Amino acid sequence: MLKLSRLTDYAAVVMAWIARHPDKPHPAADLAEAVTLPAPTVRKTLKMLVRAGLLTSVRGAQGGYRLARPASRITAADIIAAIEGPVAMTECSHDEGDCELLDTCGVADNWQRVSLAIRTLLESVTLAHLADTAPLKLPVRLPIQSISLPAAMA
Repeated sequence: MLKLSRLTDYAAVVMAWIARHPDKPHPAADLAEAVTLPAPTVRKTLKMLVRAGLLTSVRGAQGGYRLARPASRITAADIIAAIEGPVAMTECSHDEGDCELLDTCGVADNWQRVSLAIRTLLESVTLAHLADTAPLKLPVRLPIQSISLPAAMA
């Protein structure tokens, strides 16, 4: 099963809450209460999101966490990468990957296509989309029609 970690899911929930309430900084304790998650988990998630440049932190009595850029410029891929690292199906599916079976496996190009398709789709979904509480209207038109590997990856 292909599945995001709970921490990544929680990061998206926290980010969406902040995106829905962008008018002021949000203290970690208030965020934990608002999204009904344990405070230590929220604090850990916030630190990772700040380190990734998705949130900014303001100290002091009026401090808290804010989006580092507009919700329309933060993607689902950004949030996933902040918590889990690069989006890739296999070790050889991202730039930093290295595989000892690359010369003999015979499926690397296809896994790279799958990884590229997933990354492209996740990059098309913004935090503004994730924060939108309106029901999804079906059918949904996906931004991916065909995926071709760049010459450097093929």
